[in-house]
Amino acid sequence: MTTGIPVAVIGGGPVGLAAAAHLVERAIPFVLFEAGADVGASVSEWGHVQFFSPWRYSIDPAAAGLLAGTGWNPPEDDVHPTGGEIIDRYLRPLAGTPAIRDHIRLHHRVVAVGRLGMDKLEHGERHERPFAVTVDGPDGRSRYLARAVIDATGTWDQPNPLGADGFEALGEDRFGERITYGIPDVRDAERSRYAGRRVAVVGSGHSAQNVVRDLAMLAVSEPNTEITWVLRRSAPGQMFGGGGDDQLPERGRLGSDARRLVDSGQVSLVPGFRVDAIDSAEGDGVVLRSVEGSVLGPFDEVVAATGFRPDLSFLRELRLDLDPALESTKTLAPLIDPNVHSCGTVPPHGESELRHPETGVYLVGMKSYGRAPSFLLATGYEQVRSVAAHLAGDVESARRVELVLPETGVCSTDDVQDPASACCGSPLEVVPAPGGQASCCG
Repeated sequence: MTTGIPVAVIGGGPVGLAAAAHLVERAIPFVLFEAGADVGASVSEWGHVQFFSPWRYSIDPAAAGLLAGTGWNPPEDDVHPTGGEIIDRYLRPLAGTPAIRDHIRLHHRVVAVGRLGMDKLEHGERHERPFAVTVDGPDGRSRYLARAVIDATGTWDQPNPLGADGFEALGEDRFGERITYGIPDVRDAERSRYAGRRVAVVGSGHSAQNVVRDLAMLAVSEPNTEITWVLRRSAPGQMFGGGGDDQLPERGRLGSDARRLVDSGQVSLVPGFRVDAIDSAEGDGVVLRSVEGSVLGPFDEVVAATGFRPDLSFLRELRLDLDPALESTKTLAPLIDPNVHSCGTVPPHGESELRHPETGVYLVGMKSYGRAPSFLLATGYEQVRSVAAHLAGDVESARRVELVLPETGVCSTDDVQDPASACCGSPLEVVPAPGGQASCCG
């Protein structure tokens, strides 16, 4: 029943469009659904942020091949683009290529994916049934049939809440006007909101480091700006990264800048604070209360840079094999779990690590990592190359690793108690683990 019907690609960001390019290269029909008004809609929300990956890691090879035939002027390999430049110089031109443009459906939000005429309980010949993709579009709700589904919707629309237990902190809904999630443009578009204000930044990853550094730059011209950086972890540990040892210099510089701001006292660091509630302060502002009962504040603004999680709601009628903690595939989880994964980088992986019991459905890109951080675009590009090869019946190419990722220069995490157990080889050696899964610990 699936012969001749297209592959459904969900999401018109960098990885979704790369999937389209690889499907074109393999002569596989497809349709791409993007909920926003333009491709890269989620990227546009952090368009001011500079990538720590240069252009040479940010452009998919198959996409570059399509663009080369249009007179496209490629950016310089070693220049670091912003999110906005990724859209203007890469995503929009790619979406406009003849092979892709007529297959994109903007303003189309996918609300459900299942097997045509079968719920999750039914066995039968599931793999012979096409996928039914239900979409809300400009003309109402409609249904498309697909032979396979590549979900590249990312996680940007699903930020983690402030609450340390994974739920909204008490009062988080009530004081939502004082909370921003992600990476606000504190130096430009949202300058007036943060200039001269008391700001708490909650989170320890690259997003938090970007916000802290931008706020410190804002404070140079707005000296009354106060910055408090709140961490759940008890100590920074390896949070600041590998510095000069990082093979992506801008990633190393981001961590080094953050460390310098803390060491100099320009930013007040508060470790070991697990937010339980947010409440009004005497006079004005809000305070944060920890699980242990301690209080921070008052603050005028709170930035929740606490990471993201995948939206799995529209996939609930599919048989997915998800790790109970990360919400990635169980095969991929050991390679990316920040609780146990201590390598400087993640081994390249593809179709075999991304497959689910529901044959033909793949979560790719940032969404494939579930709740794990530190995803690189180049990883997503390798994923969709492998998936497209598998859908074309090219099993050998699907299995072949065609990517070397730059290492972070960090050999262990706070949670690794025995340094000898960390994967500190350079370059990273990928060896088979028991059961045939890949392991980074050679």
